[in-house]
Formats: sequence, C-alpha cells, structure tokens
Amino acid sequence: MAEPLIACQEVHYTYLRGTPMEAPALRGVSLQIARGECVAILGPTGSGKSTLIQHFNGLLRPTAGRVLVAGQDLWAPRADRRAARRLVGLVFQFPEYQLFAETVEQDVAFGPRNLGWAPEAVAEAVDEALRLVGLAPERFAGRSPFALSGGEMRRVALAGVLAMRPAVLVLDEPTAGLDGQGRHEIRRILRDVHRRGQTVVLVTHHMDDVAELAQRVVVLRDGTVALAGAVGEVFAREDALRQLGLDLPVAARVTRRLRALGVPVADALTLQDARRAIRTALRGTGRGDP
Repeated sequence: MAEPLIACQEVHYTYLRGTPMEAPALRGVSLQIARGECVAILGPTGSGKSTLIQHFNGLLRPTAGRVLVAGQDLWAPRADRRAARRLVGLVFQFPEYQLFAETVEQDVAFGPRNLGWAPEAVAEAVDEALRLVGLAPERFAGRSPFALSGGEMRRVALAGVLAMRPAVLVLDEPTAGLDGQGRHEIRRILRDVHRRGQTVVLVTHHMDDVAELAQRVVVLRDGTVALAGAVGEVFAREDALRQLGLDLPVAARVTRRLRALGVPVADALTLQDARRAIRTALRGTGRGDP
C-alpha cells in the first residue's frame, strides 16, 4: 500500500495548555490522506476542523501524537519543516483579506520569489496559476487586486498558493461568502486542480461542495473522528449526520423527499445526478421528461 501523503496518529491539541483557560480542541485524531485524493473534513462549529488542518504543515504542534507529511514526522528533532510546508499549501478562510501587493502579478509571485526561484520560473508559475483560476494574465496581471470583484480576489489569493505548486492544497471554507457564480468558479478550479493530480483537502459547511468535489469524508465532533468513509457511505447515514448538526446535499434531500411521496427515484448527491434520476423515474411512470 502506498505511503499516505499526510498521516495523523492520535493527535491531541490543547489551546492555552496549563492555564485556567485551557481548552482541548483535538482528542486523539487519527486519519490518513493518500496522494491524489480529494477529502472533505466536516463537523459542527467548534469540532476542531480548522485546528486539525493547521497541523498538516506544522503551523501548530500537537500536544500529543504525531503528524507525518510524506513519511516525515514534522516535529522529529531533525525534521525539515520548511520542506514539508512547501508540500502543503494552506488557504485560510477569506484569503482575499491577505492580498497586499500593488498588482495581481506581484501578489501571486510573492510565494515563489520567497522560495528563491529564478525569475523565469516565477513568471512561468504566475502565468500558469492565473490561467488555472480563470484569470487571463494579459488581462489581470497588471491590475490592482483591490479593484477586482470579491470572487476574483478570492481566485487571486488561491493562485498565490497554487503558484508554489504544493503537492497538497488544503482549504478552509473555500466558497464561504461567495454568490452562486463565485461558488461555481471555485468548484471548477478545485475540480481542475484535482484532475491535475494534486491532493485536495477542504473544510466546508457546504454539503453541495462535498458532493461535487470530494471522494472521501471525515466528520469531526468535539475534537474526535465521529464518521469517516466514502462520500456516498457517509451521506447514507442521514440520522447520524443530523445528530451532528449536518445536513445532506440539496440533491439528496430532493430525491429522498420525492421517494417519500411515492416517486421511484434513485438517490443522488449532485444536482446533475438528481436531474438524471428524476428523468429516469418519470419515464418509468409514463410521465415523460420533466
């Protein structure tokens, strides 16, 4: 079996440890993320999701347990955490708030330049990253990031991480605060990134993002792993999800409601699959296409 790209082994983390304000956030989390996977990390507010992903590139050090990236224990005495951090690109919630440069090109180039890349390599990485997020360099490279729309700013911030070509892209609520078109664009980008072979980990409250993008789901509750498995397996456990304060994707709610009303429609997780399932069910009842 191939070595996991990221492995957490009984990871505990406590904020303000040893003080009257001590607050355990992770309580023995173990998980593995394989190279090339797209994994969604879910859970109610306060379940430990954001704390967990900050362990993936060594921003936080476990109170107990181990975190391995490409087989290397991040906190071993001779660990090269700088190399590990180059493998794991972390995109925080509302990353557009971290934009700072005068032009889009300068912002996206900041990471590769700090890594010491040659000017030609930096220029190539910036061009590639901007095209990947759907911002043509000839139109956007020279513009101020602060003159762009909110969705475009989000994509510039994402391009800044992609330009460093991490093996793993970790995103905290990547579609938060965006309108429907903005969410669609971010989903398209993440789908394209994953198809290119990059590993993607996303923390999200949007179940439709999970259904559209993820292959596997890890659900946290009170700093522990409450559920884990393939997307279809986890969403099949509707009662368990609702007990955790989580819902199903819109498509799953619609198809299950139709079935409760007597329409023999198959389960679906994405809207595209729901449309196909409803058409098939209506043809079977002799009602034709919807």
